[in-house]
Amino acid sequence: MVNKNSEKYVKARVSLPVELRPVYEDIVEHYAFHTQRLFGRGYVAYEVLASLVRDGWRCSAEPCERA
Repeated sequence: MVNKNSEKYVKARVSLPVELRPVYEDIVEHYAFHTQRLFGRGYVAYEVLASLVRDGWRCSAEPCERA
């Protein structure tokens, strides 16, 4: 679902410090999965997600079950 060869993906990823890149990759995968599931298209705004990681976003909990 995620196009890791996309120029936008690469540009956003390399803008982050090396230690934050796994966090970025995680949020990108989750976001793409949910946009595909909910809207039928795995759209990702890579730079927005990189900004969230820079702002301190981290996965902080195990997923809860969906109703």
